[in-house]
Amino acid sequence: MLCQTVGGGGVYADLWSAYLLKNLPLKPIKSADELDGWIGRIWEAFYNSCESEAKKTGGMLLDKFYDEGSFATLAAAWKISSDRIFWMTYGDSVVFHYNCKTQVLEHSFTQLADFNKPPYLINCKDELDKFGYSCGTFQTDKHSVGFIASDTLAHYLLMCYEVLHKEKYLKELMRAKCCHTKNSAFIERAEMMTDNKHFYKDILKPLIVKSGKVAEFNSLMKSLNDKGLLGHDDYSFAWMKG
Repeated sequence: MLCQTVGGGGVYADLWSAYLLKNLPLKPIKSADELDGWIGRIWEAFYNSCESEAKKTGGMLLDKFYDEGSFATLAAAWKISSDRIFWMTYGDSVVFHYNCKTQVLEHSFTQLADFNKPPYLINCKDELDKFGYSCGTFQTDKHSVGFIASDTLAHYLLMCYEVLHKEKYLKELMRAKCCHTKNSAFIERAEMMTDNKHFYKDILKPLIVKSGKVAEFNSLMKSLNDKGLLGHDDYSFAWMKG
């Protein structure tokens, strides 16, 4: 199983993210109703614990916890057979599948421009909006790599792949650039810097190699940020062989 949550905000978002991961079921969550049911079974213990902690401080912290709660995105992938991955997401963290032989990238997201929209978030105290749930499967083989990235890093990965295959994604890239956001500037920068690059060797493999080494991973993120290809964020990345 490959899984990831990213703290979205409120109070104790980091703890809520870790709590979701710790309690994620071993079997796939295959519908919005199943996700809602799972959250419904686990939220109260977290809420009560954090409420007790917030009461020790009181004041604005407690008020903020009551008003906002804790919220996070969620992305997970389960290996359900030797050649199939089931994935689910809630929010804008993205599950990817890349085949190193065919050089085809698949992903759980909609389109590049949608990274500019506010994401759906799972809150420890509010009812789940089932429209935020998405799921699907990837067909895999011995050449496959599955990976999950938080929103800012996912934008970088998808952006680079589409720029490297510009003839196929020209309209999608144009739509994203026409949003005139910071992400638009990243795309324009990538178009100037990715000539003669290869997606796996130059974009994905460095992340895989450095993902288990905190200092080297952070250095890579800083380098990409300095080059104008990546925004500031808490970057998360996890991967597995297909």
